[in-house]
Amino acid sequence: MVCAGMAARLLVGGERGLRRARLVVAGSMAEDARPAPWERLWALVRERGRPEWLCLPVAGVVAVLGESVIPLLCGAVAVPVVGRGLRARESGRARERRGDRVIALCGAVSGELRAGSQPGQALFVAAADTGGLGEAEAEVLAAARFGGDVPTALHRAARDPGAEGLVGVAVCWQVAVGSGAGLAAGLDRLEAALRADRERRELLRARLSGAWSTVGLLALLPVAGVLIGSAMGADPLRVLLHTPLGLGCLVAGGLLEAAGLLWSRRIVRSGEGEGA
Repeated sequence: MVCAGMAARLLVGGERGLRRARLVVAGSMAEDARPAPWERLWALVRERGRPEWLCLPVAGVVAVLGESVIPLLCGAVAVPVVGRGLRARESGRARERRGDRVIALCGAVSGELRAGSQPGQALFVAAADTGGLGEAEAEVLAAARFGGDVPTALHRAARDPGAEGLVGVAVCWQVAVGSGAGLAAGLDRLEAALRADRERRELLRARLSGAWSTVGLLALLPVAGVLIGSAMGADPLRVLLHTPLGLGCLVAGGLLEAAGLLWSRRIVRSGEGEGA
């Protein structure tokens, strides 16, 4: 079941990459809009409940096969851990999406200004098109409409994770209002800087993908060992769950597995930090 789940996940990633390639080469918007069956199933699970609760049925199957309650207890412990990891991953994706919207906002405001719009009107149109101001959009637009302090409102909006680029927008706005300098030129330079920073992060992520794959492979090695032992007729679940020596090996192996994963994650995270 674990191998089947991993294979399904890899197939989903492969189909997504193939659709991206077709979109880039042929511009197939209709095909990209159609999600794969596994993507629809995963989206349904996420909408109906927290995906981390899937640890319990998987642990229940292992508990039935091993005739022990220990896997079920381990599954219950894994629920909050997996949930925390999924929330951190979703938070990182939201941060990246917010950063992309800020980049799009800079380009949209600059385009509106070069088309002859006033700064306030350009900000209104760009915010409606990109949503780059986030939760503080109402405050920023109100300041722009009624002559308020737009840079201060932009600084508040930049507090959201991923929206740090709005600090540069605030500085450009303040300089343009105070000295009469071109706001469009400043936003163009800011957009180029933010886009270069995003490309640098993507390049670093691509270079570290091999290290993350190694970490995932190391995490699956114990599962592979249990499956190989079962195929050889050694009945590893009975040994691990019903004998004192097996329970000791299970506890020691679990601690070593956790320590190895944390160590590997720390190594990869340090590489990300140095690249940043």
